[in-house]
Amino acid sequence: GTFTMGATEESPFYEWDNQPRKATVSSFYIDQTEVSNLAYREYIFWLQRGYGEDYPAVVQNALPDTLVWRDRLAYNEPLVQTYFRHPSYQYYPGVGVSWVQAIDYASWRSDRVNENLLIEAGILDFDPDQRNENNFNTDAYLAGQYEGLVNRPMRNLNPNSTGERNVSIKDGILVPKYRLPTEAEWEYAAYALIGNTIYERVV
Repeated sequence: GTFTMGATEESPFYEWDNQPRKATVSSFYIDQTEVSNLAYREYIFWLQRGYGEDYPAVVQNALPDTLVWRDRLAYNEPLVQTYFRHPSYQYYPGVGVSWVQAIDYASWRSDRVNENLLIEAGILDFDPDQRNENNFNTDAYLAGQYEGLVNRPMRNLNPNSTGERNVSIKDGILVPKYRLPTEAEWEYAAYALIGNTIYERVV
């Protein structure tokens, strides 16, 4: 729908650095909560298992910056040491993840979700031995370049063809790629405008 994006009230310091303007966003899905420490640790574990032996830098580059908790005017040292890995904080939102790390996580999540959907459909077999380049990648699979444990391809829907093929996006099995929301999508979601619109107009 269409909504007013930007500041709609004066700030105490009269900083009009976020002028209100109309913005229109298409339909989109967004997680109800932030990505938790537990979910991000699962990602780190998968990278460690798949790349840690031959490419340890891949794992190091994915680790969040725990030093973001340090502040000269606060005592947050226990959070520096425990926030990311302690079980007490496993369902807390991940902190210290850069934009590039978040993009990589979203790409990894897309691949794991699609891989699991194909396993549930019986098209792929579960492969616990994925290492380095030998791991499921959605783009490689759609291009016909994935050579993992393919259990059975899809049958061609054309009655005149007896061949088999890979699953494609139009089959409705695979999900679109996860990504970060745009600024307009994020602000729209933060306003919680779903259910407050009539004919795509905010009421």
